[in-house]
Amino acid sequence: MDSFYVILGDDDFLVHQKSKELFNKLAENFTDDLSRELIDGRAERVEEVESLVREVKTAGQTLSLFGAGKLIWVNQVNFLNQTKTGSAMGTKEALETLKSFFLGLGDTKLILSACPIHRGNSFVKWLQKNSVYEDVSKKEKEELAFRRTVELTAENLGIRFGRGALEYLAAKIGPHTRLGVEETKKLASFLGDQGGEITDNMIMEMVPDFGEGDFFEASEAFFSGKIQWAMDAIDRHFFHGKDARPLLATLQNRNRLLIQLRVLSEGGELSTQGRLGKEQLESIGRKYAHHFEDFSEKTTLNLFSQNPWFLSRLLSLLDKFSARRLIDLQSDLIRAFQDILIQPKEQHAKIFKHLAIRANTLS
Repeated sequence: MDSFYVILGDDDFLVHQKSKELFNKLAENFTDDLSRELIDGRAERVEEVESLVREVKTAGQTLSLFGAGKLIWVNQVNFLNQTKTGSAMGTKEALETLKSFFLGLGDTKLILSACPIHRGNSFVKWLQKNSVYEDVSKKEKEELAFRRTVELTAENLGIRFGRGALEYLAAKIGPHTRLGVEETKKLASFLGDQGGEITDNMIMEMVPDFGEGDFFEASEAFFSGKIQWAMDAIDRHFFHGKDARPLLATLQNRNRLLIQLRVLSEGGELSTQGRLGKEQLESIGRKYAHHFEDFSEKTTLNLFSQNPWFLSRLLSLLDKFSARRLIDLQSDLIRAFQDILIQPKEQHAKIFKHLAIRANTLS
């Protein structure tokens, strides 16, 4: 079994990184180039799966130049799921023929990496029992994987994240590991050979919004207390032709979280001066669990379903807003929604600017 390694998960970047680390480690015992072989495991049709199976068997049965075992990496297998190809009888039959081959590798070491996967797949269940098996995504939650991988990338590049900057990056682009690594490399190039520290301002200026972070700057500026930044950020948002309604929803979602944090703060459950850790959030969540139906669904209606890194950033805003002001702001946001439905698009930026002024001048 120590000859057969399986690494799979839901994040192709993390699966590839883990597999590459293992391949490089095992490659130390296979110094001859001809004793190492990389096989593309992607297949879109049953015929391609059958061809891949033949290629894997041939690679394992072909001796290296010096007659010893080989190191084989079957990379990026993409049909261990419930797609049409993954569910096809021909695919299942082809995979069945690999079982005895995998169990008789001898001196050959074989790595199989796969993403995406369906954990109920019968072949995946067999792999779990008959290999050195690692489910990357199951072992490491998405946010933790993002933090670990991006921090390691920064360390290898001779740079570091300033206080709260890594959380800021995650909030701006979402916990997309591959994108986080690429943006960290870009920031390292900006810092140059002397290295240094990545700050919030650098991330704001140099990292584009992505996915859930698509309205990040406008949201940050809106609640910052800095009127000019809020005005400029709103102008930039509408200059790029972005819609008003998703931004309004983002502001409402953030305000809902601030209301919940404000209530907990006034109740003595947390401090606005500290950081909110995962254990603390879970502990408070258990205390108030009866007020919520489902903690597994991420929603701004449930504070305890949120990322503690992001909530820690919001804590610093609470000193700017009383509970009454946050509740009034939620009503203002509802009225703004009614206004954008009847006002032409040319007036939408003005609606948000009036909102930002009210939010940052009334208490």
